Amino acid sequence: MVKKVEFSKTLVPEYLKSLQVYQAGKPIDELAREKGLTKISKLASNENPLGPSPYAIKEMTGGLWELHRYPDMHAYNLKQALCELYDLKPQNIILGNGSEGIMAYIARAFIQPGDEVLTSEKTFIGFYILARSVGAHLKTVPLTEDYRFDVKALAENITEKTKVIYIANPNNPTGTYITKEEFDYLMDHVPGHVLVILDEAYFEFARQEDDYPDSMDYRYDNVITLRTFSKAYGLSGIRVGYGFAHEYLIENLSKVKLPFEPNLIAQLGAKGALYDQPHLERTIKVNHEEYLRTFKFLEDKGFNPIKSITNFITFKTGTPEASNWLFDKLLDFGVIIRPLKANEMPEYVRVSLGTPEEMDHFFEAMNAILPEYDKLFGRPN
Repeated sequence: MVKKVEFSKTLVPEYLKSLQVYQAGKPIDELAREKGLTKISKLASNENPLGPSPYAIKEMTGGLWELHRYPDMHAYNLKQALCELYDLKPQNIILGNGSEGIMAYIARAFIQPGDEVLTSEKTFIGFYILARSVGAHLKTVPLTEDYRFDVKALAENITEKTKVIYIANPNNPTGTYITKEEFDYLMDHVPGHVLVILDEAYFEFARQEDDYPDSMDYRYDNVITLRTFSKAYGLSGIRVGYGFAHEYLIENLSKVKLPFEPNLIAQLGAKGALYDQPHLERTIKVNHEEYLRTFKFLEDKGFNPIKSITNFITFKTGTPEASNWLFDKLLDFGVIIRPLKANEMPEYVRVSLGTPEEMDHFFEAMNAILPEYDKLFGRPN
């Protein structure tokens, strides 16, 4: 028996009705089905092309025989590894299903409908979605001319209504960052009632910069640092994120946290990854080498790439039509990049940095389609 009902118009809040679903990068399997391709380079989701650490794989494989057991709800071993690495106490750490999972805890614990959340334009759209999903008023300021968070504009827009400030450092999708001096300036203007979310998802790639403000060098009680195992550690598929904050904030985040998250395999894989520093160093080395090659290629082709300290480069196409065309044409060659319409940058696209072979694939595909591209659009100004 099927019983149809008419849903109440008040069932879904107004602020949720207009919300757009987050769109991830195109999966490899999907493109293979659509195009019948066997050679595919996915350069859309900022993943580690070297894959996970062998230590992580060993730890996860060993845990398969325990899948009938619930994981350690407090993730003791993983937290201890993070405590040793960053000189913290367990009560200063929260774990989640990716750093976005912890953002969801923050929204659930601290943001109520009508609260003002301050951030920048052209930053991580996952945070926009989370803020709007709880009915927050999202207030944004433009990026600077060189595509960075404008800390002075953020400081000027803090009001008594401001509840949370979100900063992605480095920023996604631009790959740029705010400096120590800029971070100090901002924090001098942030009152105690404002919570600052410092999203450092690409920290491992950025820490080599002398003027990068590693949040572990500071101890602000109203700052929550977010990091992840999805990028440099190559564990996107098991979704593990972690946050550092004052124990009062962690205590309250824990009240809304889903139990047994991260799962058993995720906890084991993350712990194994932390102990394999050589794998992380190889990742950073390969990324730097491919960054230099890719940036030069794009620059030589006249695409005005944005200088990045991450594992991706965003470059200008000039128009939304050119971005869409380039994305679609590269798919025909088995190369997946990321159009940035959802990030309010429709005249740009983003390419993740892969292995040397994957980047060669990207270069070959670009060279093949550029004559037609030039006839249709020309190089961007």
